[in-house]
Amino acid sequence: MIVTRFAPSPTGYLHLGHALAALTAWETARSAEGRFLLRFEDIDRARARPEYENAIRDDLAWLGITWAEPVLRQSERFPAYRAALETLEGEGLLYPCFCTRSEVAAEIARAGEAPHGPEGPLYPGTCRRLSEVERVGRIAEGATYALRLDNLKARARVGALSFEEHGRGPSGETGRIAVDPLSFGDIVIARKDTPASYHLSVVVDDASQNVTLVTRGFDLFGATRVQRVLQALLDLPCPQYAHHRLVLGEHGRKLSKRDAAMSLRALRESGMTASGVRDMLVLRCED
Repeated sequence: MIVTRFAPSPTGYLHLGHALAALTAWETARSAEGRFLLRFEDIDRARARPEYENAIRDDLAWLGITWAEPVLRQSERFPAYRAALETLEGEGLLYPCFCTRSEVAAEIARAGEAPHGPEGPLYPGTCRRLSEVERVGRIAEGATYALRLDNLKARARVGALSFEEHGRGPSGETGRIAVDPLSFGDIVIARKDTPASYHLSVVVDDASQNVTLVTRGFDLFGATRVQRVLQALLDLPCPQYAHHRLVLGEHGRKLSKRDAAMSLRALRESGMTASGVRDMLVLRCED
């Protein structure tokens, strides 16, 4: 049975891009007599708001979308993420990184043309080169740090991987997609103020909910490679993927929550109908 999900962050109102993602996942599950899940990715407790969660439910219901209950919230899943972190730590796959974002940017700038991954320039591995004595000493001094995945060790553990793509990537990729852990650098897996990264929480939750097909915009195509590696490292099942086109704003850019005029809330208040939203999606979607 196909199990899909829509997993918004309740940090703002849904816009047309969210409508496309939710409708795509819901219609895929419905056409196959599968299950459609709603999941709130509210791990950012500083920005998540109950009023946004309620608005998301209202907007989805207005679009005619129904979902299975109960709804999973990431804020209730911290023990599961901690267990996944402990597994990776136990395998020696994580290391503490004491670099600030500005220090990382400066190091990349000094290096000239830094290699890029799915999330921008790759981390240069500064703290990977620290000795265990240096790491322990800095932690004992109270230094703030993030936990990064050592991609060299990850590749040695899992080797080359792949995932099945039923949609397409930004360059038209489809079918069986190869994944090399070295392509995205040493990504952050957790920070002091965030107990798990987006990538880690997503793979843990997809496995827990038995998600079999992930449908989402192809701006997240690169993230799938990162998540595929984490699935392999944690011995979690790999769902199939179907990345779809994006909804563009007036200037040809991907919509964000800052595009208030394109929020479903604003469109509803202007008198727009749910069928009108579907028509707008046809007109505004990227080819």
